[in-house]
Parts: sequence; structure tokens; C-alpha cells
Amino acid sequence: MNKAIAASPPSLEVTGVQLVPGGTLAQAAYRALRTDILSGTRPPGERLRIEKLKSLYEIGPTPLREALQMLATDQLVIAEDNRGFTVAPLEPDEFADLNIARTAIELSALRLSIEHGDAEWEASVVAASYLMRKQDDALAQSTSGVPDAWEVANTGFHTALVAACGSRWLLKLRASLHDQCARYRRASVYQKLGQRDLCVEHQAISEAVLARDADRACDLMTWHFALTAAGLADASPQQAVGK
Repeated sequence: MNKAIAASPPSLEVTGVQLVPGGTLAQAAYRALRTDILSGTRPPGERLRIEKLKSLYEIGPTPLREALQMLATDQLVIAEDNRGFTVAPLEPDEFADLNIARTAIELSALRLSIEHGDAEWEASVVAASYLMRKQDDALAQSTSGVPDAWEVANTGFHTALVAACGSRWLLKLRASLHDQCARYRRASVYQKLGQRDLCVEHQAISEAVLARDADRACDLMTWHFALTAAGLADASPQQAVGK
């Protein structure tokens, strides 16, 4: 039976939004809310009440409503008729479908990157692998959820691997799928803390990529993504909420 899964325990709530040159308040609110939804600060199923958001993000109701509509388009928020907005739930079946699409795009980009990558690309993979290893080690000692630093390192690691693929459209599609998977990935990693050796997984992928062994690298990447999807699907209600 399909069931929603909660993310890892939310971090401290933040206030205020950051404007960028030429940007609007709605865009600033969108970025702030999106970041907090992806990180789990705004957890799945949370009712996004305008009055509360005004206080948390120190911004008016009109740009907040515009931001929420944009997030609904991204499928990160559900707009309910006459009931406002709610953070979209985490659905294992949805993640399984996302994982199919993400794996197909990732493997295409990875093969091209291994084929076309130069020495500078190799150096960037080595550097990203080093940072990933440090954050994997820190994650293994964590007792309070998945740190933001791990998520940043994980994004950097996987992005470095495919950076030499040479296709802007592949990278654009990949980035979109990566973002859609972010909440699911974080919840899955949290639920499997202490049960999965991510350091070994990442190191094996890195070694295969640097050896230019595209078949092995793609096999390892497929398995890596499949373990993340399975980690979410296998979670019990107690694991899902971190009990």
C-alpha cells in the first residue's frame, strides 16, 4: 500500500529572505521556502499558513502567495481549494518513478562525461570525492539527522562526475530531477543511518569513473540510486519519523 513518509527531523526554523539584484520579493520567498522544503525544515504535510509564514520569513502575504503558487507548479506544495497550501507528502511510489527517470538521465550523462572528461575534470572528481568522503565519515557519526553539509557535498560529488558530458540539456534535466529527489534522498539516508556504508559506495563509483570504466561506473551508480529508493520504500512508520 502506498504511504507517505516523513523526512528527517527538521532543523531550526529560519527567518527572513534574501533579495538578489533585480529580483522580486516573490522570487526571494520562493527560494527561501524551496530551500526549507527540500531540507525538511518545512516537513511533508505541514500546513503553510500565510500568517505563520509572514512571521517566519518576514515578508508580506502577496509575495508569499505568489511563491506558494510557484512551488505548487514545482510539485513541492499542494494547493487545496479554499484550504490554502500544504507541503507535498513523500510518496515511495513517486520516488520510485523519479528514480527511474533520474537513473536514465544520470547514466547517459555519466557515460558522456567519462568519454569526454579531461585532466581538469579528473582533478575536480578527485576533489569532490575527498569532500564526499569527509562528509560521509561525519554522517556515520551523526545522531541528529542528515547535515546540510552532507547534502551539499553529495550534490557536488554527483555533479562533478557528470560535469564533462558536454550537453547543457542533459545537465539541465538532470539538475531538475536531482532537486525533485532531494527530499526523498534525505529522508532515505536518514532512515538508514548506521545501516548503509555510503563512503564505500561513493568511493567505488569515484574509482570506476577515474579508471574510465563506464560500464562498472554505471552499474555502481544504478545500484547506489536503487539502494536509496529501497531505503525509503522499506521504512516503517517509526523509522519514518525518526523514533
